[in-house]
Amino acid sequence: MDRAWWRFGGKDVVDAVAAVVVALTVGYAIVDPPGPSSWWPLWSAWPVAAVVSLPIAVRRRRPRAVLALACAAGVLATVAGAVAAGMIWLSFVPTVLVLYLVATVVPAAWSAACLAACASAAVAAILVFYARVFPGLPPAGWKSELPPYWPVEIGATCVLLAAGWFTGTLVRWKRDTTARLAEAAVADERRRIARELHDVIGHSMSLIAVKATVANHVADARPQEVRAALAVIERTSRSTLAEIHRVLGLLRSDGDPQEAHLPAPGMAGLPELAAGARSAGVEVDLIVREEAEPPPAVALSVYRIVQQALTNVITHAGPTRCSVTVDVDGRAAVIEVVDDGPRHGRPPRAVQGAHGGTGGTGGTGGHGLVGMRERARMYGGAFSAEPRPEGGFRVAARLPYDPNGTVT
Repeated sequence: MDRAWWRFGGKDVVDAVAAVVVALTVGYAIVDPPGPSSWWPLWSAWPVAAVVSLPIAVRRRRPRAVLALACAAGVLATVAGAVAAGMIWLSFVPTVLVLYLVATVVPAAWSAACLAACASAAVAAILVFYARVFPGLPPAGWKSELPPYWPVEIGATCVLLAAGWFTGTLVRWKRDTTARLAEAAVADERRRIARELHDVIGHSMSLIAVKATVANHVADARPQEVRAALAVIERTSRSTLAEIHRVLGLLRSDGDPQEAHLPAPGMAGLPELAAGARSAGVEVDLIVREEAEPPPAVALSVYRIVQQALTNVITHAGPTRCSVTVDVDGRAAVIEVVDDGPRHGRPPRAVQGAHGGTGGTGGTGGHGLVGMRERARMYGGAFSAEPRPEGGFRVAARLPYDPNGTVT
């Protein structure tokens, strides 16, 4: 079934068909009731049934106004005696269907008030019918298996109204819950992409800035170092553009199958990160103990945490010495990045940060630490970033996971 047809015309057609079916049922009940026949002319059963059922066909136009119309039509038909004795609840079926729709589009408190109003009006109308109209009706030609009895009429009507309201309220709750979950998923995706872009751009720009500064200072004295610095800048720029292309590809909704998707970085990229940091003047000791290959999502988180930690070392402590240790045992990935702090009396830029540290891996308390902490939190893990008593900074993270990459 075409969704556009269903949205713009299909529902109205279904409502019209439902109105016709209910009208035929109500009309037949009035013509051949289980109890005494109405004092109205026999032919009037069909116009009455049509008027009572009409709100079903137009209920999507203005649901709350149509609900009042449907309830009023049922009440007036009942009080006037134009309904089927023993089957009065059929006259309130249109009210039930409209109430269901109202409950799906308005707050529960408001729809509950509508339920109370409709039930009260229906009960009052049925009581009036049995007190004033029913005694004047001619007795039925034969004994019915369902003799008219006002408590049964009231009970059936109220149960139907309550069922319609409850179903509509449940549908609305489900829609709201689905919408909230969708919004949360979109927000999580935006944060994830923001983390990726921050890590990629922050690391690369820090490295490029360091190499550009070096090239500027030694341009005249050591031109060979300028060429080496420019080579690093070129290589870093190209890899950064490739990664940005991959991350932005996550935003594509059309899923172009012709577009080549670059693999996400992982454990294999750690030596390249260390080499980049070394080219920026940081002596990096990289130790990777990998007893079991982690799932791709865990490997990406390990890569990004190490990348951001090294970026902070380059930016806030370099040139310095730094050790990176990664242990993966099949149950958790444990990461530790420790630096010795700035050398040669260089004033640490991180002392102005929110953490009050002494520079180094912790950075200035911006998005870097937040991103690393969020990555650890995704796996129910632990994260810490703190200055060392002997100088420098230490970042540690533990990412527990099942073999399939889910949170343990």
